[in-house]
Amino acid sequence: MFTDSYMLTALIAGTGIALACGLVGYFLVLRAQVFTGDALSHVAFTGALAALAFGIDLRIGLFASCVLIAVVFGTLGRRGRADDVVIGNVFAWVLGLGVFFMTLYTTDQSGSSSSGGNQTVNVLFGSILGISSGQAAVAVVIGLAVSVALVLMARPLLFATLDEAVAAARGVPVRFLGYAFLVLIGVTAGEASQAVGSMLLLGLLAAPAGTALLLTDRPFLGLALSAGLAVLDIWVGLTVSYFVPNTPTSFWIMAVAAATYAAAVAYSRISKAHPARSSTSAAAS
Repeated sequence: MFTDSYMLTALIAGTGIALACGLVGYFLVLRAQVFTGDALSHVAFTGALAALAFGIDLRIGLFASCVLIAVVFGTLGRRGRADDVVIGNVFAWVLGLGVFFMTLYTTDQSGSSSSGGNQTVNVLFGSILGISSGQAAVAVVIGLAVSVALVLMARPLLFATLDEAVAAARGVPVRFLGYAFLVLIGVTAGEASQAVGSMLLLGLLAAPAGTALLLTDRPFLGLALSAGLAVLDIWVGLTVSYFVPNTPTSFWIMAVAAATYAAAVAYSRISKAHPARSSTSAAAS
């Protein structure tokens, strides 16, 4: 498997993307902003369609739209954190724009550019095995940049997430952190859409983070665990798709993420149902 250039490129790109998704996703779940991630995953598709309609690079549309709408969420929300009403209204407007740009693109192009149609399908459902070596390098750079930025702001962001009022009173720039985090979500959504697709992006953001929160209540351990699980989902999903050819890679990645989360839910419920047994085992170890 490691001698296959397409698979090796996918593993490299997927690792960078998964690191960013795991770290961003942990705070996304902790801050109850999962709906934001869902909205931005659809914004990525609309941005891609807009770029194709105006004849520019698809990636410019992806990143510009995701970051712009993320900032709009923060501006309309409170302390840089949008509520569900704001997200729902902007989300509906963005979906309408997506229909408009799709109509504009198909009408102007008249189906003459099959590559553009393939690109929009890839943004919807993902094409991690179709990523070039150049795109993989960009994915790794962006993934590492997002990861470093989030690690640097993790402690104050955690403080602002758990007790916003006290954090603001202690001088923590709560609003700035909210905007910065939304921008990181937008960048991550724009990059990850090329790998797993905008339709499945939310799974890679939410599932590893949800699993980590079920397994530990220690925030920094959970942050590391979320990133590790996201990378594991990518690697196992790619491995399964290699040995089960002619099946969608994104499906296996999401299937592994869902199975891991289901196992964590089962473990959590068993632990709560038998607390004495769990504490006895911990004491013995």
